[in-house]
Amino acid sequence: MTVVALLVLDGTPGPQLTTPGLLFGAVPRERRGGAPHQLRVCAGPGFRTTAGPGPFGLTTPWGLDGLDGARTVVVAGYGGFREAPPAAVSGALLAAAARGCRIGAVGTGTFALAAAGLLDGRRATTHWRHTGELSARHPRVEVAPAQEVVADGPFLTSAGVLGGKDLWLRLIGEDHGETVMREADRRLFLRLPDPDGTPQGGLPGATGTGSGGEAGLGPTIRWMEEELHRPLTLAEIAAHAGTSVRTLNRRFHSGTGLSPLQYLLRVRVERAQQLLERGDLPVEHIAARTGLGTPANLRHHFQRLNGTTPGVYRAAFRSMVAMFTQDDEPATARPDLDDPRAEPPSSRTRPAT
Repeated sequence: MTVVALLVLDGTPGPQLTTPGLLFGAVPRERRGGAPHQLRVCAGPGFRTTAGPGPFGLTTPWGLDGLDGARTVVVAGYGGFREAPPAAVSGALLAAAARGCRIGAVGTGTFALAAAGLLDGRRATTHWRHTGELSARHPRVEVAPAQEVVADGPFLTSAGVLGGKDLWLRLIGEDHGETVMREADRRLFLRLPDPDGTPQGGLPGATGTGSGGEAGLGPTIRWMEEELHRPLTLAEIAAHAGTSVRTLNRRFHSGTGLSPLQYLLRVRVERAQQLLERGDLPVEHIAARTGLGTPANLRHHFQRLNGTTPGVYRAAFRSMVAMFTQDDEPATARPDLDDPRAEPPSSRTRPAT
């Protein structure tokens, strides 16, 4: 069990409390391995309520003592970031760093790390409204104003978009791999249906990213992923695995719950999802690159496994990406910083898809 401690101070934006639990819950159970995340929400000294609109209180069994034993500590944004955090908070963060914890901050939570001196000589970011203040108040911090997530050693800071979504996904990716990170993202924000009772959008059981894969299939699965553009037969896959077709079928069923060709089809559809997300390739090119052959074949299998068409999926994914640049910081920012004319042009650059 990997313990992640989320430290909340007074005036934390509500979405920053809910986003990590939603994303950790979206990690497919069959892809978590032996170390799922346990999230501890730890109320710091003086915590009373979240930020408006709709502020609410919080009851949690954890205070600063919840940071003990955590592998990762993340400080949420908070309303009093212009003042020095309580000495106990800085002390707890310094102690976590001394034990070798991975330490993160969402939005204005970066100010707490900077106040503790943890970011001196390091790159960091915060919400775009406050990057100038961060630089002015903590000149020893190298502020990166146009980035959603900045990693420097064991320290990760984020702009706080959608409750710090990008930072939490980065942590999931570091712990479980990029494939699992993308799958959690899709599950939570695109809400793809479960195909035929199997896990949402992902491949059950074995993956090509492990050291050996389930039932020792890792090398063969990686080879299949590299050869997606070619028609692959059972005999060819068995030959690569150095076994008979019958044994290959048994091992695949044992390790993945699917036959080799069923597994191959799902790898092809997952690769099609990635290509739809990352560029503007026409459907016919994606069909060829993934070994699905024709646009009609791609649409048929994509619809069957994902409950939607490639075109609708691409549009939904791009809409989701556009949402990530919306602000979710508390509405208590200074009036001059709320002026849209103060917005830096780079802060509205859309991520490439």
